[in-house]
Amino acid sequence: MLQRLQQFGPGLLVAAAFIGPGTVTTASVAGAETGYALLWALVFSIFATLVLQEMSARLGIVARLGLGEALRQSFDSPLLRWAVIVLVVVAIGFGTAAFETGNITGAALGLETIAGLSTRVWALIVGGAALALLATGHYKLIERVLIALVLTMSVVFILTAIIVRPDVGAILAGIFTPGLPQGSVLTLIALVGTTVVTYNFFLHSAAVQDKWPRDVPTERALTESRLDSGLSIALGGLITLAIVITAAAAFFNSETAIEDAGQMASQLEPLLGPAAKWFFAIGLFAAGMTSSVTAPLAAAYAVSGALGVKADLASHRFRAIWAAIIVIGMGFAWFGTKPVQAIVIAQAANGILLPLIAVFLLVVMNRRDLLGEHRNGLVGNLLGAFVVVVATGLGVYTLLSVSGVVSS
Repeated sequence: MLQRLQQFGPGLLVAAAFIGPGTVTTASVAGAETGYALLWALVFSIFATLVLQEMSARLGIVARLGLGEALRQSFDSPLLRWAVIVLVVVAIGFGTAAFETGNITGAALGLETIAGLSTRVWALIVGGAALALLATGHYKLIERVLIALVLTMSVVFILTAIIVRPDVGAILAGIFTPGLPQGSVLTLIALVGTTVVTYNFFLHSAAVQDKWPRDVPTERALTESRLDSGLSIALGGLITLAIVITAAAAFFNSETAIEDAGQMASQLEPLLGPAAKWFFAIGLFAAGMTSSVTAPLAAAYAVSGALGVKADLASHRFRAIWAAIIVIGMGFAWFGTKPVQAIVIAQAANGILLPLIAVFLLVVMNRRDLLGEHRNGLVGNLLGAFVVVVATGLGVYTLLSVSGVVSS
């Protein structure tokens, strides 16, 4: 059993990265506003994540390349290469710095509920803890801390969903009977967008190389990686599912409007007793803390790979990237401001980047010179193409929404 547990790592980092305060808020709003109606979309997003993350991990294990490096090496045209580099830096580097504010603030809100003190003070402590953990430069330590936080989230959110006694029949109907309530298009896109996260492709392809170095047989590494990814991402999906179910069971068809995760914690107290607020706050802290660490780390892998900088936890340039992102997030969290313009720009860039990266992954995973017998087969290509089509649709809609062409 201990040997089995030691196989887990990169997949749980991916789960830790996509379950942040933004996901908790989005899932809470989705459940409160649409009940169980969008559970099918969440199931699809987990499927899409599994397909794309498996490809990312296989690229790292077989070709020993991070996705950023693969991008840089795949374009002969300098103009095209630099266009992709700029897009990666803006969408992931710049964007992650903007979103880091929410990660740190979310963890701080959870701690404020548990232990008092102001959100501003806790924001500095959370940011400092993220800096200290990454500054150790020890992959195994970072991995173990994040695994502990993911397991904490699992216990908190899944138990909460059980305690509210949801309608099992309605849950199954929401999963197996796709529907789209009026006015829920953006909620659907947000649910998928908080799970299929572009920077996780960069994080996964790099992290597997630390977990399974060259001296580990490729077939063994691939088998262990697929088990790690499958169970970890499924667990991440189950956590998000539990949050939607909790909000649906507690607040759907009520007059309560849920706008953020902190409000969700407070609103549960009358229903589940005084401990409910603290219980949910612990989950919110764990979600914020995991994203506060993994988002800057993923951005560092993406930006360093795209710029040709050595992606090494001990590298000063690599450290400078994730440190800058955390410090920017701490600064905005301290002043209590939300970098709205930066987030809008990042959303637009991600709307372009997600389908491009999905297409690129599909292309590179068919390269015999890189992957040999481990390149995609027919089934992998069909699944990947399906995900690419949906990702493209989501990307186009996000761009139209950000630019004001369609109503949000």
